[in-house]
Amino acid sequence: MAIATGSVAHVRLTVCDIDRSRAFYEQVFDWPVALEVPADADQETRERLSFLYGGVIYRLEHGLIGLRPVGADRFDENRVGLDHLAFPVASLAELEAAAAHLDACGVAHGGIKDIGVSYILEFRDPDNIALELVAPK
Repeated sequence: MAIATGSVAHVRLTVCDIDRSRAFYEQVFDWPVALEVPADADQETRERLSFLYGGVIYRLEHGLIGLRPVGADRFDENRVGLDHLAFPVASLAELEAAAAHLDACGVAHGGIKDIGVSYILEFRDPDNIALELVAPK
């Protein structure tokens, strides 16, 4: 019998520099922080949250995205593991607005592509992790 599941609960990305990555993700997506070690946390709290490795977890509408700052190299989608991470937007107009927002943030990106069943916009985070926005047709 197969395991019954219909969505992803969370994804955690390994990054090199948490300050740089947080600045990127917060500027581009402005997700609310779900969990991080408070700056004034006592030792017990720090131990309880040690699984964060000094990173952060953001809350999305349907799931969580975490940043774990223990990396020492750059992302390469040609290695075993993650190829890219895609986020939905509601329409082509929202995808066009997202491209303008990336421009305003100084984030390089490709052009909007019509791939037949949807439109996509590709870009990368500071660790070269491939990200994509997808709009339905």
